[in-house]
Formats: sequence, structure tokens, C-alpha cells
Amino acid sequence: MNTPFKRPIALRWADLDPNGHARHSVYYDFGAALRVDFLSTAGVTLAFMEEHHFGPVLFREEALFRRELRYGDDLWINLLVTQARHDGSRFSFRHEISRADGILCAIINVDGAWIDTQRRKLATPPPLIAKMLGDGPKSEDFQWLD
Repeated sequence: MNTPFKRPIALRWADLDPNGHARHSVYYDFGAALRVDFLSTAGVTLAFMEEHHFGPVLFREEALFRRELRYGDDLWINLLVTQARHDGSRFSFRHEISRADGILCAIINVDGAWIDTQRRKLATPPPLIAKMLGDGPKSEDFQWLD
């Protein structure tokens, strides 16, 4: 599925700081919402995770701010898989937030894994996760970790 995974996003009044542009935490919220949408689209819904007793955990979440996001901007966010283990147990995603004119406004990088929600320990997830990561849209610098 190396087709792009991209969604429009809209700033709300509540997302703005006193300078009239997006608060820093809003960028992270956009990334989290897109990741949940990506998981759900691949069949990894909250119900699926509850049934199989696992969920994602992040080790790192980093935003690189390039341009302001302002109320009324026509904005898009994408998801790219930048690293993964073949068994799906570790992953890295990159999100790029851009204006409709193609100007890159921010990059969000996340590294994560999966936790067994009963044992509260890192675990290898069900095979659907490896398939999702293998089929997902890859960055130009994508690499397998194992």
C-alpha cells in the first residue's frame, strides 16, 4: 500500500496561542489523531487491541517547526513509515504538515513499540501489525530494523 496516507486538518480557535498561530501541543495532537486513523484503516481498531491485549507506546515524539500554522490555512498531514521491524514490534513514523500550496510547516517524528496490556511489558503484536507496517507508505529513507 505505498499509496500516501494523507488527511486534511483544520485549526480550531482553541488551537491558537496568544500570537495567533497553533500552539505547539496541537501539532502532536494532529499526529496522534492521524496515527489512530491509520491503525483503524488497517483494521487495528481499539476493539481489536482490547481483544488481543496490546496497544502502542511511544518512546520519542519530536516536532520540528518550520512555518506557522494560522487559523484559516488549508492544511494537510501525512503518515510515512520510516523504520520497522519485520515482526512489527518496533516502528517509527514521520508526519509532515503542509499547506495546500506545498509549503512544509512541520515534521513530527515518533518511535514506538507495542505493550502487552495485561503483562504491562513490551511484546510482539499480532501479525496484522507487521502487515500494516509492511504495506504502509514508506519514507524515501525507510529501513528495516532487523
